[in-house]
Amino acid sequence: MGYGLASKMLVNLVGGCVQAKNVASGDLMWTLDGDRTVRTTVTGVTAAKARHAVEVVTDHMAFLASPNLLLFTPDGWTHAADAAGTTVAWTPARKLCRERPMIRPGYDFGYFVGATCADGTVYKNYVSLIVNDEGFASRYATALTACTGLPARLEAVTRPSGFLKRDLPGFRVRVVSSYLSDAMRHYVGGDAHHMRQGFPRVVLRDAATFDGFVDGYIDGDGHDTRHGYGRMITSANVPFLVELARIIGARFTPSKRGLASQLYVSHRWRSRGTFTPEHHPLDPPESSWVQVHEVRPRPALGTKPFTFYGYRLAPYPTFLVNGHLAREAW
Repeated sequence: MGYGLASKMLVNLVGGCVQAKNVASGDLMWTLDGDRTVRTTVTGVTAAKARHAVEVVTDHMAFLASPNLLLFTPDGWTHAADAAGTTVAWTPARKLCRERPMIRPGYDFGYFVGATCADGTVYKNYVSLIVNDEGFASRYATALTACTGLPARLEAVTRPSGFLKRDLPGFRVRVVSSYLSDAMRHYVGGDAHHMRQGFPRVVLRDAATFDGFVDGYIDGDGHDTRHGYGRMITSANVPFLVELARIIGARFTPSKRGLASQLYVSHRWRSRGTFTPEHHPLDPPESSWVQVHEVRPRPALGTKPFTFYGYRLAPYPTFLVNGHLAREAW
């Protein structure tokens, strides 16, 4: 029996999608290592003919392969012919060629996350901050560049004021990076909306990162107190404040009047000994699971058999079929 992928199906080379029959030794292919996308090299290509194929129908596409092509499921590798009703590992093919900045922990990273949680906006493919305070915008841009290497600059903009009924001058920092926006959504639990975001536990990696987070969050949603012994945070996201209060050992009572609650952050909170470092990955996961809805038998028509292509790869033995993780049968 033949193995591999039918000749016209798309596989993901580092340079872009190509048909399976056009892959050559020495080509670089995308694959998955856990939940991270990595590169692997084609060291050999084989072709075999057979009269029976299966069409695998998933949430995102249908592809034609040998019945014994292996697909990765939560329970391990399974043959394509047996994959109906399971889920298989997948990554969005359109995101494979995007830039992946190296995110560095520390004060600047914490400041970027804190300020974004307080006053930023996370879109599908970019992160943005629009504020009236030029100093705040400048600190945000500096921290973002320092922790990601991505260029960030200030732009003078106007923003509407509902209270004053007119436009006010402001400053915007906007960085286009779907990788960074995916990371921010991952940090806060998937939904970056200010009222629904969860506490980003990634900032608990070390004291410097957490200090940056607190400073960035307070620059956006807080202020210094008059007596100078601490700072006050104002937010309507009560679960977020509850978690933050637990970490700094502060008492917190949600407001019973109005939408916003306040949390007092003492300058001496660290002496309470409530901060405990936690290790969390900085990079967002790039893989997920997609449903296999159906596996349809596809016998060859007439006298012409199918040609299936398989690949020997190193250092990873797997490859992507338009984002779906596969490997040839052992």
